Amino acid sequence: MIASSFDGFVNTILTQNKFMNPKELTQKSKFLSYVLRHRPDEIGITLDCAGWVPVDLLLENCAHSGHTISADQLSLIVQANDKKRFEFSADHTMIRARQGHSATVDLGYEPMVPPSILFHGTAERNLPSIREKGLLKGQRHHVHLSVDYETATKVGQRYGKPVVISVKAEEMHRNNHVFYCTGNNVWLTAHVPAKYLKF
Repeated sequence: MIASSFDGFVNTILTQNKFMNPKELTQKSKFLSYVLRHRPDEIGITLDCAGWVPVDLLLENCAHSGHTISADQLSLIVQANDKKRFEFSADHTMIRARQGHSATVDLGYEPMVPPSILFHGTAERNLPSIREKGLLKGQRHHVHLSVDYETATKVGQRYGKPVVISVKAEEMHRNNHVFYCTGNNVWLTAHVPAKYLKF
């Protein structure tokens, strides 16, 4: 019901404001993810140590690089993004990606006690490696985990035939593995050894 109401809200905004259609919304959101997570230098900006960049500078440099985004469009992207990947500072003068960086940043999240079980969505073809090595962060700073099966399934679908793996997060925490939780309820940890996974 909540998701349905939110989808209706976004569609209303898109209908009433002719500045962006859903396909354009997705394209611009993907470009912002690329810039704010991985390659800020692509448009000549530098993230601060916590991943923030001034909104005015971001919009100006996006335009100079041929990826024009208006202030209204940016607000809609932050508000309507399905996984709440971005956030504004309290005064809306700064913006950052909440997680998923390969660029060097310290997001400042405090260690937290995780739920008993978390979930990780992936593609079926990745299972042999995961069974051997566990969940690895790859180019990112952390492994990303979901609080519910449905969200993890949607994540896995992006990479192929989806498989959802259960993570014994509480047991990991008891064994001194550190967890963080982002503002959009994504749980982060450095590595999940295979012994904590349930396939």
